[in-house]
Amino acid sequence: MTEESSTTSHLSVAMITKEMDKMQTTGGNGIVSSQLFGTVFYLMLAVLVMGIVGAVGNALILYAMYVSKQHKKQVLIFNQNVLDFFGSFFVIITYSVELTNPYLSGVFGYCLCIILLSENLIWSAINGSMVNLAIITIDRYLKVVYPVFSRKWQRPWVINTAMAVAWFVGFAYNIVTVISSTAVIDGVCHSYIVSDSQDQRMGHGIFYLIFFYVMILAIIFCYWRILLAIRRQAKVMASHSAAGTSNPSQAQSHKIQSNVIKTMIIVSAFFAIAWAPYDIYCFLTATYLVPSLSYSDSAFFATTFIALIYTCTNPFIYATKFDPVREVLVKMIPCKKKNPVQPTVGAQIAEPRPGPANKRAG
Repeated sequence: MTEESSTTSHLSVAMITKEMDKMQTTGGNGIVSSQLFGTVFYLMLAVLVMGIVGAVGNALILYAMYVSKQHKKQVLIFNQNVLDFFGSFFVIITYSVELTNPYLSGVFGYCLCIILLSENLIWSAINGSMVNLAIITIDRYLKVVYPVFSRKWQRPWVINTAMAVAWFVGFAYNIVTVISSTAVIDGVCHSYIVSDSQDQRMGHGIFYLIFFYVMILAIIFCYWRILLAIRRQAKVMASHSAAGTSNPSQAQSHKIQSNVIKTMIIVSAFFAIAWAPYDIYCFLTATYLVPSLSYSDSAFFATTFIALIYTCTNPFIYATKFDPVREVLVKMIPCKKKNPVQPTVGAQIAEPRPGPANKRAG
């Protein structure tokens, strides 16, 4: 038992040493040249700015959805914004601490590395957001393509359970991964580098790419079936309207549903574009298919910056597509108060005509 533990420890230390040597060669963590360190530093600042923009944008949308009561009608989309908000908020906290380059020691240093500096909280929330995006797609698919089944089975407790699953999957996966692949060496936090075999690294890279990108995209492609169903419904409504039997409430409901679908298509398409560089980069790094890559070089922070554009843009897409949310946001914009109407020059205020009481008083 002692021999097995010693072998595992030796392999882990060897992997860390290999990773640190690789970072020294490529300039990861700013060890080699000040020029590359400058590039990494400014890219980290750019990621921090994206976190601020994402947190503010999502906070505004959450407030607008709450005021307009849309958080009760669009529960899954509200949950999407909550996850995106926490992801952006943890970007601010994590990168603010990371830019100070703290020296880690003892139990507190290890906990700070595991919880914060490993970006554990960031990617837990963001991975949960990806799962929630797939759940939204499935929810819309059932409502449009199988409306009878949807009304029968999509109860509030089912939706709440789905929301909880998004949070659980995001946090459980990332916490287990970080704890098993993170270490503190010479006061520095090194995450996603400890592994006992190349097969494990390869398996982790393939699993992450398939589960959090390919499978999410495959589910998102259900929207083409949703669009076909909406077009069929639109034709039926048009024929009823021509026959003079149109239902205004049904038409309004159809318009709202169609608007939600269009919004989610835009969000999903942007997800596919923005996350492709990051997921491919992480796959190549985790599997060592390109040995010169690491999780602390300029390319990593550049792809992270591109991915976070998706998180920052989502709230503004929602704001332009949901009328109640947009109305609340418009009311928040400060505007000049209208000056009270002044009487025109030469205008006289008419005196009241003397009434019977005045005549008697005279």
